[in-house]
Amino acid sequence: MDNPTTLPILQGMKTDLIIVGGGLNGPALAIAAARAGFTVTIIDALPKAARKTRDFDGRSYALALASKRLLHGVGVWSAIAEHAQPMLEIKVTDGRAGEGPAPWMMHFDHTEIEEGPMGFMVEDRHLRVAFLDAMDAHDNITQIDGDTVVAQAVEAAGVSVTLASGKEIAGQLLIGSDGRSSGTAKRAGIKRIGWGYGQTAIVCAVGHEKPHGGIAHQFFMPNGPLAILPLTGQRSSIVWSESTERAAQVMALDDDGFLEALRPAFGSFLGQISLTGARFTYPLGLTLAQSFIADRMALIGDAAHGMHPIAGQGLNAGLRDVAALMDVLTEARSHGEDIGGPLVLARYQQWRRFDTTSLALATDTFNRLFSNDNPILRAARDVGMGLINGAAPLRRGFIREAAGLTGELPSLMQG
Repeated sequence: MDNPTTLPILQGMKTDLIIVGGGLNGPALAIAAARAGFTVTIIDALPKAARKTRDFDGRSYALALASKRLLHGVGVWSAIAEHAQPMLEIKVTDGRAGEGPAPWMMHFDHTEIEEGPMGFMVEDRHLRVAFLDAMDAHDNITQIDGDTVVAQAVEAAGVSVTLASGKEIAGQLLIGSDGRSSGTAKRAGIKRIGWGYGQTAIVCAVGHEKPHGGIAHQFFMPNGPLAILPLTGQRSSIVWSESTERAAQVMALDDDGFLEALRPAFGSFLGQISLTGARFTYPLGLTLAQSFIADRMALIGDAAHGMHPIAGQGLNAGLRDVAALMDVLTEARSHGEDIGGPLVLARYQQWRRFDTTSLALATDTFNRLFSNDNPILRAARDVGMGLINGAAPLRRGFIREAAGLTGELPSLMQG
């Protein structure tokens, strides 16, 4: 991989891992690595005070059971357990706004597997603060906030980054956890493939009159899916995928107008609804880094792969990157290998690239299959959902997939 910068490596290793990006995957890796005895420096452009707010802004995450195991394994789960809403059932239906669901559906119940709830809904404010608190508690973690990486360089002995402030940091391995527009990947010459869907996700939270019972709903409509995901109390998180044009129109409405636009799709099964927190939008598309590794560098999370939220697997895929990379690094260290060496990084890529590419393409296929009003496709998918729902082995397979329990599980996700 071409390396456009030629900065000298600082004398002596300052840290084992340099992590660029302090969102969620970066801190998860920092904590896991520190607990395993690695020294870590994590860099984020935002000041810590801006990332540590406890105000509710409407953003939440669906954590699969396997991701919950990772958080428990790195000592973070206890800080968020009381704020986590178990997802006990998932109901997947097809239909049109204002008409209610089609008669065929898929119904997944956690009682069909032995491990417990399929996942948990956790608000961003609780998860982010728990990560920051856990990093503060580790002597092995150095945090640099309010600064950005402007250059990176590789030599045989290590890797270095230069910050906008003029600071230079040297390490053995550089981790890009800096999102879909990863500067870390670009500076390493890694290109991306992908495409947009002409859809925008509207994200918010609503309060409602009736209890949700821990049930998550995925309602497929012609312009895109609507996910209604249970939060603690009588609240739910909304991920509403609409055409980009329609989403812009809806977001331009005031709160009352927004709720009026949402109600035909949301339905009345939870009674009256009201907004709690802010509304956000983000464009939907598929994006994959052509390589997850370069010389002394690895990508995790959205820096490596971005996919449609149709299955709620974005953060879960990133956390599986974290867990897999930790397995690879700890094994390499135990064998006396260079943790930034090409053979070590190749093992990480071999483990994660096929899985994430398969997942991304599966979400792409599902979105294209369901985000339309073609009567032939609609009939076929409704019958297909009914057949899956009626076949216990297939149904349990989907439940285990939703819980993140399929495939080769890294140690931190094995429970």
